[in-house]
Amino acid sequence: MQYMIWKPNVTVAAVVYRDGKFLLVEEETDAGLAFNQPAGHLEQGEALVDAVVREALEETAYHFRPTHLVGVYNWRHPLKDITYLRFAFAGELRGFDAERQLDDGIVAARWLTLDEVRATQDRHRSPLILRCCEDYLAGRRYPLDLLVHYD
Repeated sequence: MQYMIWKPNVTVAAVVYRDGKFLLVEEETDAGLAFNQPAGHLEQGEALVDAVVREALEETAYHFRPTHLVGVYNWRHPLKDITYLRFAFAGELRGFDAERQLDDGIVAARWLTLDEVRATQDRHRSPLILRCCEDYLAGRRYPLDLLVHYD
């Protein structure tokens, strides 16, 4: 008998809010241009905090410093039958590398108000984008020491 091994795709996301706007990325997807937080997959051996710092830099050219965990989200993509386990981090920007080339598929970093985030829901990679923004504005902040990484 053959057994299927199931595992979720672990992702990280940076929730950045400044001057009344959220930092999102506009990216090319199979379904066309979409919005997402600066986000991506956890790599083997990588700590979650290190992953979100790396992904934010690769997708926006901003140096992100996580300060809190906003939440942990479990979402199953209805068409792809893939489950994502997302760790969303609040934090601050510590510089911008204007010469840095963004990851393949990233069109640009965009700053959107919450109303603009809501108005573009039909172009979101997942429902987690709006939820993370709303959770951030609701004051959801958890200490980073909740996360323990062993090598």
